Amino acid sequence: MISWRKHYKKGLIAISLLLSTSASIYAQGDPKKGQDLFKANCTACHALDKKVVGPALGGIVEKLKTEQNLDTDWLHKWISNNEKLRASGDKYANQVFEENGKVAMQVFEGKLSDQDIDDILAYTTNPPKEEPAADATAEGATNDLASVEAAKAQDLNSKIMIAALIAIAGLLFWLLLKIRQLVKLQQSPELSELNSTRITSFSALYEKYSYVGKGIIALLAIFAAYGVWNWLMWVGVYKGYAPEQPIYFSHKIHAGENKIDCQLCHSGAKYGKVSEIPSLNVCMNCHRSISEYKGKYIEPGKDREFYTGEIKKIYQHVGWDEDKQAYTGKTEPVEWTRIHNMPDFVYFNHSQHVVAGEQAIINSFNAKQKDAANKIDVVCKACHGKIDTMNVVQMANNFTMGWCIECHRTTEVDMNNGYNKEYFKNLHDKLKKQYGEGSKITVDAIGGLECGKCHY
Repeated sequence: MISWRKHYKKGLIAISLLLSTSASIYAQGDPKKGQDLFKANCTACHALDKKVVGPALGGIVEKLKTEQNLDTDWLHKWISNNEKLRASGDKYANQVFEENGKVAMQVFEGKLSDQDIDDILAYTTNPPKEEPAADATAEGATNDLASVEAAKAQDLNSKIMIAALIAIAGLLFWLLLKIRQLVKLQQSPELSELNSTRITSFSALYEKYSYVGKGIIALLAIFAAYGVWNWLMWVGVYKGYAPEQPIYFSHKIHAGENKIDCQLCHSGAKYGKVSEIPSLNVCMNCHRSISEYKGKYIEPGKDREFYTGEIKKIYQHVGWDEDKQAYTGKTEPVEWTRIHNMPDFVYFNHSQHVVAGEQAIINSFNAKQKDAANKIDVVCKACHGKIDTMNVVQMANNFTMGWCIECHRTTEVDMNNGYNKEYFKNLHDKLKKQYGEGSKITVDAIGGLECGKCHY
């Protein structure tokens, strides 16, 4: 009996110690500050509720205490410098390393203070509730309702106007009939004889004024020929073309909200002729650890679940097992719909414009803009438009031959550019003599209008 009471007392003491340990964690750390630190330093590899690159960290303090009998001192050592802890021969540290594919965790020694680590641990133990972000879908629904009401009111007004016009037309027709009857009643024999000599048909009018009719027909033929020619000139011009893609990708979220550099994904633009469509392996550089959308921006008519579903499509196509954090080897090609596609007989080199012509193109484009809001900071936008504001990418310009030539005629060559300075070293003196010292040297002066530059 006495033995049982002793064990009972020891159990109470152990539970009290455990609770006091948890309580001390809450007291030492600030979960709110820890949330910001966790998002800034940990979310690339960890989540609270599931395994990403590393294990789930929700309740990690209590888990280590109950399963491994390790306290927060061990976590401080692990987070601060896991390499040093593993090198010391710590059994559990090396076990964690082995269980997570031998992926070394970043060393935070000197980057995170002890208080920072306490704040992070407090967040993993007692995460604050997420404040609901202003949902653009609600605003979109309100706008849609207002649009429906406005459309109904406009429809009613249109019906009233149509009815009024029909009534007016009927009244005018009745007045014309009455006037015609009055005219017939008042016609004299002399007036009737005069009316008989007047032209009463189109054929008689044409016979009398045939030369005028032929002239009108000739003008109509000229206008028709011009219309056909103008239509033919715009065949293959698809400005505004914005097709639906198999995986929804918002450039506004990636390039606009998250400020991702264009060339991080379109690396070929700087080093080759073709900008190329990025492979899904490029997407997985980030989305291996970003499995759901938690951003503040939401396009009207969509929600976070929609964006998360599109991320899952990427996993399906590359064969990524989210639970095992490994590739299955089963892949599916994505049938993207190409938007920008030059004809086969046109040569265009992205690297030449991005490297040699970058600053010149930006300066030329901005000089033509009256509104400062239309100016650009990245050379890509000169041709592709403000891509960082587009949810669905569309063709922003005509991309006709005339459009390219106009750019070559108005864009001044940047002779201070390292590429141009070296490449056109022997051409500088010739250009100075031909155009005069201090003259504006545009792209057409260095061969920008030669047919062979762009056509095979």
